[in-house]
Amino acid sequence: MDTDSDTDDFDCFVREAEPRLRRAYGGHLAPHRVGDAVGSALEYAWTNWDRVALMEHPVGYLFRVGLSKSRSRKQARLPTPPPNEMPQVEPALIRAVQQLPRRQREVVWLVEACEWTPTEAARALGVSLSAIRTHRSRGLERLRRQLGVKANA
Repeated sequence: MDTDSDTDDFDCFVREAEPRLRRAYGGHLAPHRVGDAVGSALEYAWTNWDRVALMEHPVGYLFRVGLSKSRSRKQARLPTPPPNEMPQVEPALIRAVQQLPRRQREVVWLVEACEWTPTEAARALGVSLSAIRTHRSRGLERLRRQLGVKANA
């Protein structure tokens, strides 16, 4: 980065991106690996800021960077938080989400829990927008069935 303006832009980006990355990684990595993934992603962003700043969905791209640098070969499972940390969540929901097929779990986590747009999730996971819509729809339907909840009409 050459100017104070670039540094200010990057600082602003980090304030917006860091919590989103941290939350998204929370659904994909063991808790002790989240900080490393966030650090790796933001380090990449700093080193390649001239490129990252021009991206349409930089957080989704950095999500993939952090995953590739910090995930082990073995698929991580969603951590089960202690019940007292998430009192507003139906306890059966955590287990039901963990039982979804991997891609459905990833999509439902990013779009529903992390409030990413389907486009951001597609970019982060390297799949098409239609695949995101399909995995989200199937994942939510499966969750409804497992929890005995009827879809809103």
